[in-house]
Parts: sequence; C-alpha cells; structure tokens
Amino acid sequence: MQCGPMNRILVLLVILLSGCANLNLSDILSQELPLTESTVASGLREALTVGTERASGRLGVADAFAGVATRRIAIPEELQGITDRLRQLGLDGQVDDFELRMNRAAESAVPLAVDIFADAIRQMTIQDAFAILNGPDDAATMYFRDRTTEALMSAFRPQVNGVMSEVGVFRVYDQLLNRYNALPISNAPDVDLVGHIVSRTTAALFSELAAEEAHIRQDPAARTTELLRRVFSHQNQ
Repeated sequence: MQCGPMNRILVLLVILLSGCANLNLSDILSQELPLTESTVASGLREALTVGTERASGRLGVADAFAGVATRRIAIPEELQGITDRLRQLGLDGQVDDFELRMNRAAESAVPLAVDIFADAIRQMTIQDAFAILNGPDDAATMYFRDRTTEALMSAFRPQVNGVMSEVGVFRVYDQLLNRYNALPISNAPDVDLVGHIVSRTTAALFSELAAEEAHIRQDPAARTTELLRRVFSHQNQ
C-alpha cells in the first residue's frame, strides 16, 4: 500500500513535532520499518488467497487433467486387467473415451475448492500465519491439507457423481463391463469410481498448490501485490 502525498506530509509533521530525530524518514516513506504481526498475517492471508485461486483456476478448466500426463486420472488399478482385455478385443476407443470422461468430471469439481480454501484462510490465526511464513516451502499446503481435505472430498463427491452422470461415464462404464462380463471369464470387481476420481482430484489440487506456494516464496515476480512483496521480502532478509 503506497503512502499518498498527504500521508507523507502528516508523517513528516509527526516526526518534527515529536523531535524523534533518530527515526529514519526514508524508512517510513519506503515502508521499511518492521512489519506488525497483523500486517504479516494479512500478507499471508493475501498470499494464500492468491495461491489457492491460481491453483484452482489452472485445474478447473478443460484438459487440465485430461491433457496433462502427470495429472491425468487413469482407470482404477482394479480395472486395468479388464480394460487391457477390452483393448485386445478392439475396444480402445471406448476405453479411452471412458477415461476422458472421468477426467472431465474431475475438472468440473475443482472450482468448488476456492470457497473451501477461503474459509480456511478466514479461520487462520496470527500464530498459524507465522508458522506458515517461517515454515518449509510447503507449510501452507500442509495447513490446507490438514484443514480442508475432508471438506474438499465431501464437496467434490456429489459434483463428480453428477457430472459423471451428465457426461455418460456410468453409461460407458456399464457398457464396457457388460462386454467384459459376457466373456467366459470371471466378472469384473465392484469399484468406487467416484471415490477414485475424488481422491485423485484432491491429490492433484494439493500438488498444484504446493508448486504455487513454492513459486510465491522463491520468485519475487510471483508476488503480485505490494503487501505480498513487503511480507516476503521481510521474511527473506
């Protein structure tokens, strides 16, 4: 936050009237005096708001999961033998379509995280803020992991379930299982598809958040507001 001309005049008057000759005016005008606890806490809350919104924004769009190999949600391990067999029967397209629809469901759920993260930020104490500021590069991520995982998974599950119905995941899944179960081999196991997608979505979100947190801590260019620059420049000294 920048000092305007009137504020600078008032600061100068206070110094002159109080006779505090040992106070460095340039430090005040450039806001280089020690930060208060409340200012640091505000800066951390701002940093976390920026970071969570960036991370959620990157994952909550088409192909954020489906188009990125490291994030793409694969078919559950319990079904790998089944899908391998179906591919051998020439059903590659159907298997790939099934997997793509799962990833679309994950992408649709991520925007729900923004409000959940915002609630956790509002509940943050000054002690929490300093523990994060002085902690390791993933301290904020661990804070969110501890306080939001349950809420995220609870919010994601109905969203994923609804989108899976809308985009036909269950329909394609049933078609694939019917083809497999018609073969003279053992039937396919029951799998919690929604739980599989929700857990992978949550893990990807925290991974992205950790990367964003490290970026803000290490790269001054990622600190997009004056308060962020002040807090992290002070912390890095």
